[in-house]
Amino acid sequence: MNDIMNKNRTFLWLIVFAALAIPVAIISCDNDDNRYEMPDDVQWRSSGNAAGAIVTTPFDERIEVPARKAGNTFVSHTVQYNGHEVMNYCLEYDPDKMHSRWVAFRLDGDTRPKEVSRSSEPFADDPKLPSSMKIGSGSFGYYSRGHLVASADRLFSREANEQTFYMSNMSPQIFNFNAPYWSKLEGIVQDRGRNTNFADTLYVVKGGYIDDDADIIDYVERGNGKRVAVPGHYFMALLRVKGAADKSSSYNSIAFWIEHRDYGYNDNDVVPASVFQANHQILSVDELESLTGIDFFHNLPDDIEERVEKEYSVGLWMN
Repeated sequence: MNDIMNKNRTFLWLIVFAALAIPVAIISCDNDDNRYEMPDDVQWRSSGNAAGAIVTTPFDERIEVPARKAGNTFVSHTVQYNGHEVMNYCLEYDPDKMHSRWVAFRLDGDTRPKEVSRSSEPFADDPKLPSSMKIGSGSFGYYSRGHLVASADRLFSREANEQTFYMSNMSPQIFNFNAPYWSKLEGIVQDRGRNTNFADTLYVVKGGYIDDDADIIDYVERGNGKRVAVPGHYFMALLRVKGAADKSSSYNSIAFWIEHRDYGYNDNDVVPASVFQANHQILSVDELESLTGIDFFHNLPDDIEERVEKEYSVGLWMN
């Protein structure tokens, strides 16, 4: 009898230990109000191949976050806002190019308000990057420190705006490209994202294309063997949802692929919105994926993703 009881106790303990080994937190961070909640005991999942594992987090389930590349570093920045924690933006950082592969964020009910002005340029290394990836906060010399997540994208809180000045969010840009050409497109994105008649939520992915060495036009030396890639092209992928989020017709997308050069505009010139179409810089998200190798908006249901990524309307987005 004792032997039977001991065997039963052993079996019960095995069940308990097995249960404790199973991740118990399944979290969806894809709320249109952009709130972020992650318990301390959440189990992060690991996937990948021989080239290197990708440790995924609940952030990877958000609509704006592209599929990630093995070997790069994922960074997310959140802020406390109106009594809860909000995702400000996230990025994928390439430690070889010392440059973000992309940045991703939303304009929604939490993040679209304009409650603060631009910070007084508090450039700083990203505190979430290891020291081996930090490049210092100094200028890029011949190039401007061009924001990827624009300062004007994040005016809902002082902390959120200051986080846009992390050097992981900076890209070496030709001065007359940064402003007014690139900033014109950023202004269009901000106008659309803050217009509740246009979108309930606007999902934004931006970046300088750094995956192809042949498209790197220069490097900025930072000392200690560190150098920052200067991309030959910049891109944006935009997705809006307006209406019921479970309906395919509620989603629309558009993309931009822009050569990094001086377009002849000076800082105070007005750049017309039509210039991007005239320069053949507007395309579908599918076409941008073919150019960059980045899988955008892959967390959409497959049927919605297939439709919205192959279509775009210049009139909807640019007028």
